[in-house]
Amino acid sequence: MTLPDTPPRPAGTDRTFQVDLRGLVDLLSHHLYSSPRVYLRELMQNAVDALTARHGLEPGAAAGAFGIRLYADGSAVRVEDDGVGLTEADVHTFLATIGRSSKRAEKIAEQRADFIGQFGIGLLSCFLVADEIHVLSRSARTPDAPVVEWRGRGDGSYSVRTLPASARPRPGTTVTLTPRADAGEWTRPAQVHALARHFGSLLRHPVTFDDGTGGPGAPVNPEPAPWARTYPTPGARSRALAAYGEEVFGFTPLDTIELDLPAVGLKGIACVLSEAVPAGRRHGHRVHVKGMLLSEQAEEILPEWAFFVRCVVDAESLRPTASRESLYEDDTLAAVRDALAERLRAWIARTAASDPDLLGRFLQAHHLAVKSLAVHDDEILRMLLPWLPFETTDGHATLDEFARTHRTVLVTSSVEEFRQVAAIASAAGLGVVNGGYTYDRELVHRLPEIRPEVSVADLDPATLTAHLDSVDRETELAAAAYLALARDALAVFDCDVALRTFQPASAPALLLDSREARHERTRSQLAREQQGGLWGDILGHLRQEAPRAQLILNQLNPLVRTAVTIDEPELARTSAEALYGQAAMLSRRPLRPAESSLINRSFLDLLAHALRKDS
Repeated sequence: MTLPDTPPRPAGTDRTFQVDLRGLVDLLSHHLYSSPRVYLRELMQNAVDALTARHGLEPGAAAGAFGIRLYADGSAVRVEDDGVGLTEADVHTFLATIGRSSKRAEKIAEQRADFIGQFGIGLLSCFLVADEIHVLSRSARTPDAPVVEWRGRGDGSYSVRTLPASARPRPGTTVTLTPRADAGEWTRPAQVHALARHFGSLLRHPVTFDDGTGGPGAPVNPEPAPWARTYPTPGARSRALAAYGEEVFGFTPLDTIELDLPAVGLKGIACVLSEAVPAGRRHGHRVHVKGMLLSEQAEEILPEWAFFVRCVVDAESLRPTASRESLYEDDTLAAVRDALAERLRAWIARTAASDPDLLGRFLQAHHLAVKSLAVHDDEILRMLLPWLPFETTDGHATLDEFARTHRTVLVTSSVEEFRQVAAIASAAGLGVVNGGYTYDRELVHRLPEIRPEVSVADLDPATLTAHLDSVDRETELAAAAYLALARDALAVFDCDVALRTFQPASAPALLLDSREARHERTRSQLAREQQGGLWGDILGHLRQEAPRAQLILNQLNPLVRTAVTIDEPELARTSAEALYGQAAMLSRRPLRPAESSLINRSFLDLLAHALRKDS
């Protein structure tokens, strides 16, 4: 016996889903669209798509022959276009069926890519500001087509009737809304005009606005996009693009980068920020699709490392999401993102080769962004690594400058480690780079790829201690009693004490300790406290032999030479605690509570001793 391919349907009556239009509008307003203001964008999108279809029907029509007219006087909002229009059958098919898109119909166009949005779902957005939508349309496909009137109401009902040709002498569509009282914020004449300019300033079809005062309609998009205009000189073009970037984003760009991807019909500019931004902070970019503003916060158009620019682009082939407020993540968007990233790399390369002054200002503001790029991009690494600034024992310097005086470059693994050793390493003539910041250690280790004559190594404690000279036997014996008291006083911090000589002589002590060693000592202490319990067994299993911290006293320092001669035990202990506290503060690492308490206590004890001595 063989099983059927499809299980039999249970007996019953097929039914059609019932749609609560008010519930659907509430869903749109709270979950699909970011604001009721999108109603005007949706109407303008429908008008643009109708004009696109009209030009496809009449390819010989002159540019600008068909346009869009907006009207708002406070009592009504009207959007009129000279587009392809709708027949009575189109109205029944597309306006009365939620989710049906006229742009999928072969009657309207053969290719979906010619259009921005979808007529049906977009028209529903009008219910965000009005309870009734009035559509008057006449098709351009039939010379004697009647005028069709459609009225849709927020309760889900609608009516359709045909009118004589005199009701609309020319082909096209007019959508009229009577705003609700609570929608005045979005339907006042000044607001409608501002929204029209916001969404449609780069549209390729002429758009005008009439506020009902009787004057001529004001142009919404009087000029084409700035990158589509002709300029007398390259300098004039650069200045115009920079001025447009400043107008859009509110800052003066350090430079502007023209973006042109013919394969997807993308044009625009990237404005280089003149000030640094926090690492990883991504700015939104303005993305237009076929001239209509899609989003002001489209992060996905550029890779994460490109947070030093803000872009405004207009594209033909990018795909909007259902809300038309962001981009659909697909292969086209991925290819655009990669191509735009390559344009930014090319700008960096061109700037490095031809404009060192601009490069310097760019790196001063955005060295972290470039470092993040150089880690993953060998070409940028070769071009810019020698120019990138780093914190070194010679101060802030580029690796190119630092490598001229230090053929062996040592790099620390943390900021704390660098701060502990910087002064001593500098006095000893060692070239040390702070590798504790993001990307720095990895990049410094790649310096030999660019400068083969330079060697790079991690800073090893033995390298530093080799430059700390031992004191003579007699001096060490004389200080033995003091050192024993100091070790006893600092045993609570697992800290050993030694006497050496090193430069600079102004440094009384050096505290050598690492974050890893402190963590291991803390874990060992917890294991001892939890001995016998479950956590004690776990911590004991993880326990390693933690290296002790070392307080290195500098015999060249006059204060230390005086301290090691103290024969009063309590004063000796207090002075050792004070030297430890000062060395801990100079390392600029976070102090533990016990260390803060020690610093306060030792200071007060020394002050009390000085006062007793004076009295």
